[in-house]
Amino acid sequence: MDLRLPALRGPRRWAATAAAAAVVVLAGTGVWTAVASDDAPQVNRADRVMAMGGGVKIDTSYFTAGSGRRPAVLLGHGFGGSKDDVRQQAEDLARDGYAVMTWSARGFGKSTGKIGLNDAEGEVADVSRLIDWLAKQPEVKLDKSGDPRVGLAGASYGGAISLLAAGHDQRVDAIAPAITYWNLADALFPNGVFKKLWAGIFLNTGGGCDKFEDRLCTMYERVAESGTPDAEAVKLLQERSPSAVGERIKVPTLLMQGQTDSLFPLGQADAAAKAIRANGAPVDVDWIAGGHDGGDMETDRVQARITSWFDRYLKDEAGADTGPAFRVSRPVGRADSDGTVRLTGESSDTYPGLAGGMRPVPLSGREQTFDNPAGANPPAVSALPGLGSAGGLSQLSSLGLGVSLDFPGQFAAFESKPFTDDLRITGSPTATVHVKSTSEDAVLFAKVYDVGPRGTQQVLPSQLITPVRVEDAQSGKDVTITLPAIDHEVDDGHRLRLVLAATDLGYASPTAPATYTVSLKGDLRVPSALGDETATAPLPSWVWWLPLAGAATALVLLLTGRRRTATPAPDPELTDVPLQITGLSKRYAKSTDRYAVRDLSFRVERGQVLGLLGPNGAGKTTTLRMLMGLIKPDGGEIRVFGHAIRPGSPVLSRVGAFVEGAGFLPHLSGRENLELYWRATGRPPEDAHLDEALEIAGLGDALSRAVRTYSQGMRQRLAIAQAMLGLPDLLILDEPTNGLDPPQIREMREVVIRYAAAGRTVIVSSHLLAEVEQSCTHLVVMDKGRLVQAGPVGDIIGGGDTLLVGLASDIADPVVEKVAALPDVESAVRTEGGLLVRLVPSAPTPTTAAAAAAGDGTRVPETGSGSSSATATGSAAATGSASGESTDADDSTAPAAVAVAVAVAVDGAGQDSPASAALAPDAEQPSAAAARLLVELVRLEVPVASLGPHRRLEDAFLTLIGGSG
Repeated sequence: MDLRLPALRGPRRWAATAAAAAVVVLAGTGVWTAVASDDAPQVNRADRVMAMGGGVKIDTSYFTAGSGRRPAVLLGHGFGGSKDDVRQQAEDLARDGYAVMTWSARGFGKSTGKIGLNDAEGEVADVSRLIDWLAKQPEVKLDKSGDPRVGLAGASYGGAISLLAAGHDQRVDAIAPAITYWNLADALFPNGVFKKLWAGIFLNTGGGCDKFEDRLCTMYERVAESGTPDAEAVKLLQERSPSAVGERIKVPTLLMQGQTDSLFPLGQADAAAKAIRANGAPVDVDWIAGGHDGGDMETDRVQARITSWFDRYLKDEAGADTGPAFRVSRPVGRADSDGTVRLTGESSDTYPGLAGGMRPVPLSGREQTFDNPAGANPPAVSALPGLGSAGGLSQLSSLGLGVSLDFPGQFAAFESKPFTDDLRITGSPTATVHVKSTSEDAVLFAKVYDVGPRGTQQVLPSQLITPVRVEDAQSGKDVTITLPAIDHEVDDGHRLRLVLAATDLGYASPTAPATYTVSLKGDLRVPSALGDETATAPLPSWVWWLPLAGAATALVLLLTGRRRTATPAPDPELTDVPLQITGLSKRYAKSTDRYAVRDLSFRVERGQVLGLLGPNGAGKTTTLRMLMGLIKPDGGEIRVFGHAIRPGSPVLSRVGAFVEGAGFLPHLSGRENLELYWRATGRPPEDAHLDEALEIAGLGDALSRAVRTYSQGMRQRLAIAQAMLGLPDLLILDEPTNGLDPPQIREMREVVIRYAAAGRTVIVSSHLLAEVEQSCTHLVVMDKGRLVQAGPVGDIIGGGDTLLVGLASDIADPVVEKVAALPDVESAVRTEGGLLVRLVPSAPTPTTAAAAAAGDGTRVPETGSGSSSATATGSAAATGSASGESTDADDSTAPAAVAVAVAVAVDGAGQDSPASAALAPDAEQPSAAAARLLVELVRLEVPVASLGPHRRLEDAFLTLIGGSG
């Protein structure tokens, strides 16, 4: 894993490179390269390897542009990187009038030597030798012989070397460290707790233990094995920290620290600012939006501020704008479609620290007892170290998305009342609690959540927590906890929730089981340093012209009658309709004429179980994603209970979804898994309707067993029960029978039917057509993004070329063969209850059975009461034939009577006559081929009891999408 951050590069103020040169001059071990552009000074770069003693060689690059003497800047790189990471920044500074040197630290890039974590006799001494070299260069401005005018900048590992060099070498004149540490022991062993994940990432990023100095490798292995940092380990890291030389850092310092950083949180910069300011040096503090956990690194703004800082303190430009003493970046509005959040800045003429403007926030909650589980497993989840390049959890929390996880029975929680006004927290909240443990020491992880109205959303600001080791806790002890520094706005109607957990994924917890008891000993105190005294950052020009442009746009819209783009008002006529889709369309990405879904319209009523069918690529999943508000349609509209669907629509709380399975914690019982899931939603427990969902799922006593003991069918039912929590009025199930055997599929079918029986609506997307046929009441068939057919299952499968011939008694195989050989018959096979006869697809077009029968000389009675009479007679004749009992009808006329009965039934199909209902309920109009078949069956003396269309859903489906069955 690479700990390097997104490069802190400034804007390219020069055109794309016109020529890359050119001249290679061998000067000692150096290689010079000239880089030119059309409108910027040519930058010369000299690459050389410098010997540092002890066999260590450091790979360097030296950048200059223009002529005359100028200040020098040393740029350090992040841990796991090399000098190449800061090349662009070096070239930009060279064009701005600086002589710039970059280098790869020991053990990185092409440099040799072992990693010493900025050891005074290793990496720090290397920087002093680089300064010696700069002092001898004709381009570099000197304060005196051997003393160049020089500044240092860098991020993370490079930021720490900037601070350390300023403390060890008095020739350093100004520094601009970013997202770095002041005390490495405090960063990796906060409050005596081992930050195991970040420490492991450090080791792996460096290339493994062998790449580090032996003392560091031994120390890591010892602490990692014990899980507890010892005094020797703390001392070793403290000696290699800027805090060790803090009293000697007396140069102007620009500290830029990340708000989304669980490795080096804001408290590290705060400690540095206090110490350096106490030495009398100018210090500005800038809280940027990003950090090691991801987020916006504000590259252009940060680079510009570093340049201005050096302009002021290295070039002595009195008019250089170095910015405010304190600035904090804050998100404005919602994220763009690509996830980018616009930022603004709040500033102050003085740095308020982390405890400015403290105010009490009363909390409520009884004394609570919870467990530290054996093996500290499962651990709670806050940050996920190392995901900076992927955005990280902290960036999600800045957007109001809760992604933390605390396990039942492993934490205590205390909550405030809802706020009546917005509250801005800027700094570190504090809380005092009483802790008692059954073990000698207790390790707790403290965090403060922002909880939405009615508990609907729980957000951990920047995903930051504070670990606390409480020693000698068996007899009980009061502990004051300083929580992580944050900048976070709590909206009115929200609450603050203080949580003390026994475990956390990123830290080492005691592996021995223990019980902790925690109670409150006072209010939560929160800082609001940037309150009325806040000075808003200068407003950009668009603030002035945008309202005028907006007014003009509004006028145009009014004059042209254009429709508003706001969310449409609810449709009162659809209040009781679970789903109506109208003209829905979604194009493929980067395409203007290829559609995943096109002009799709259908409606679902209460109590229906709708099967959504279609081949792969039909658009089913895209439709469901639009229905759940996950993607935005290009056209058309989706309304759920009359409300138009948009991302985050409140009506989506009435929708439950299960997509191809759910993940469960195997060691927890089924009930505990569901309770944990519902708690994560932040909604009140009474709204879960847990018992009702479980009753529908039908898991019985299995709910108390660990999920690892469940069969696949039980896991699927538990997953559907999870989707049913809250008893959503509309339930969406995507492939709910995947991986189930036939008995489990039958159980799943019963679950779906029971759920819909209470008047709720279910949508099932599945490839098991036979199962859909048995469990669904209605179907929507899609192909190539379009609607093919929609309606009741019976309507869709009721027509076609396959007929079911009901038999009053069994017939011999030769008779079946004769039926199969009849004209217009493609095949005839036995099936349950009779014969399944498939007609030749090219059979004549439909006409009346009466006409076909009349052509064979068979008398057809008139419809009406005569029809009913004939049907009854025919049924009696057939029954008599089957049983061998005598009837009033002559045996010779029985087949004719059957023919008349069925012919009348076919002729009357679609009417409300008893004949129609009894013999051909799904037929809409007769078929001449079916009528001719009937006559032939009578001729073959087949004991026909009934005749009607028959198609399996598979046949209907393949017919509709143009396949073959």
